[in-house]
Amino acid sequence: QVQLVESGGGLVQAGGSLRLTCAASGRTIRNTDMGWYRQAPGKEREFVARIPWYGATTRYADSVKGRFTISRDNPKNTVYLQMNSLKPEDTAIYYCAAFTAPSAWGQGTQVTVSS
Repeated sequence: QVQLVESGGGLVQAGGSLRLTCAASGRTIRNTDMGWYRQAPGKEREFVARIPWYGATTRYADSVKGRFTISRDNPKNTVYLQMNSLKPEDTAIYYCAAFTAPSAWGQGTQVTVSS
């Protein structure tokens, strides 16, 4: 089973940027689709972005299109989420996910965007 650890969250002003990192261990993720989800206080966890194992045809939630970019570095067993033009409504805990069977999740990293 793959283990995932997210990092890079923090407090940022609206309009700022953050880059989240998801470090995988336990097995390679080079053949695994990966994704990011988020959960805001009082809300359900929602999809943010997904990248296939071959790195093309990324998908994004409409709310983050044009602002967020998901990428991966297979030799480093790592996935990234570059977040630009952050808005207060992006405030949430961000989770990395591996679309394995069963799926694997990290513990999350807090992103707080102040207005």
